[in-house]
Amino acid sequence: MKRALVHDWLVVLGGAEKVFESLVKTFPSSDLYSLVKNPENLKGTPFEEMDIKTSFIQKLPFAKTKYRNYLPFFPLAIEQFDLADYDLIISSSHAIAKGVLTHADQLHICYCHTPMRYAWDFYQQYLRDSKLKSGVKGALAKFFLHYLRMWDTHSSARVDAFVANSEYIARRIRKLYQIEASVIYPPVDVDYFGLEKNKEEFYLTASRLVPYKKIDLIVEAFGEMPDKKLIVIGDGSEMDRVKAKAKKNVEILGYQSNEVLRRYLQKAKGFVFASLEDFGILPVEAQACGTPVIAFGRGGALETVLENKTGVFFREQTVASIMEAIEDFERREFDPELIRKHAESFREEAFQKQFKALVDEKYRTFVEAR
Repeated sequence: MKRALVHDWLVVLGGAEKVFESLVKTFPSSDLYSLVKNPENLKGTPFEEMDIKTSFIQKLPFAKTKYRNYLPFFPLAIEQFDLADYDLIISSSHAIAKGVLTHADQLHICYCHTPMRYAWDFYQQYLRDSKLKSGVKGALAKFFLHYLRMWDTHSSARVDAFVANSEYIARRIRKLYQIEASVIYPPVDVDYFGLEKNKEEFYLTASRLVPYKKIDLIVEAFGEMPDKKLIVIGDGSEMDRVKAKAKKNVEILGYQSNEVLRRYLQKAKGFVFASLEDFGILPVEAQACGTPVIAFGRGGALETVLENKTGVFFREQTVASIMEAIEDFERREFDPELIRKHAESFREEAFQKQFKALVDEKYRTFVEAR
């Protein structure tokens, strides 16, 4: 069987890239494709030595870092990959990878991290944050995003089987594409994030500092609780906004290595997570360390955190709701070993076994039907 694995872009290593890495290990000897890659950011990672075929986007000015500026060209670029000789195509998609062109004698399975958020859920927020709600540029942006939604819906028909990373995303796939998806949770390296029973008196949040992560709300909430310490790990476009809201009890460390992040996850009293996520790997990594989670009670967190056992939820993305959840959290006792045991159900081995079994079944049924 000749296989191709396709990912949206490889410019930074986040949760989706960790899934793609696991897929590469699950299906060795596959050819790899991505719209664009940033070799500098891939140094020291398994992708550094891999042969990854890229699109014409790679050759455009500043594409390695400003790749999102070329969003209007993404549908065209993904359709230029020549995959005609492959028996099996597996796409790892949170935006565009599922749109590769295939023919009737090929099986295309998509591991969907989410339908394209800035074309659907974050449409109004994207226009607002980019100051594109009005004017000529705004009109052009709205026209293009309308086209992108049509392309996204149309290209979903090119996929023979969808696999969602959570029940939450399976529901979104059903709503937007009218397609049923299987659910296989993403892999988490729980062995790397080892159990630590001895906690210290600080809370932790870690994330890219972008608007939808709501780190500013967490920082503002702790500003109202001066007796509680918060440490923030991460960098991004919201850094100035987050710094401006930080009081003396909030320490902002910026970007940190995995080793530093692990140490803080292990020692934190609790991990605070305020964004609406498709799955959310960081809360599981925190639980692997035996650290309970204070999370926004929607999206993937409802599937990874056990309420009042491995963490607590707040119901609104507001300062008051976060503060109330912290107070509830401090009235409870949590067992680090129980929290760790729950996280172990998300091991990479479980993901690989389930995904390979699904692919084998789908391919066998596909061949028998021809």
